[in-house]
Amino acid sequence: MSTQADHGHELVPRPEQTPDALRAALAVVDPKRLPEMQRTKDEAFAKAVEWQSLSPVRSWVLAWARDIEIARRPDLAARHARARSNLEHEDATTAREALRELSAVLDEAMKAVRA
Repeated sequence: MSTQADHGHELVPRPEQTPDALRAALAVVDPKRLPEMQRTKDEAFAKAVEWQSLSPVRSWVLAWARDIEIARRPDLAARHARARSNLEHEDATTAREALRELSAVLDEAMKAVRA
């Protein structure tokens, strides 16, 4: 788990990368996404059985750990929301910058959860 000293203000500590810990964290930082989390978990587990591989489950864990990392850190959440809102901006330069910023936010969150 991380501490607030790691990134400034955080809504919850970084959860362990287990389904239960991720679900508990999501319930605090973005509860409206809980049905989506359950649906994608079911899909990942079904693919894991079908493919006889844990890679779909690992991908699910990393994707949700990344999304929770963004949601639990107001700094990243604000950058993420700003970038998403400008992705289809009429000014091409603004849209390109938004895409670059969105990519940077996703990269930063993924690095944090893989550390």
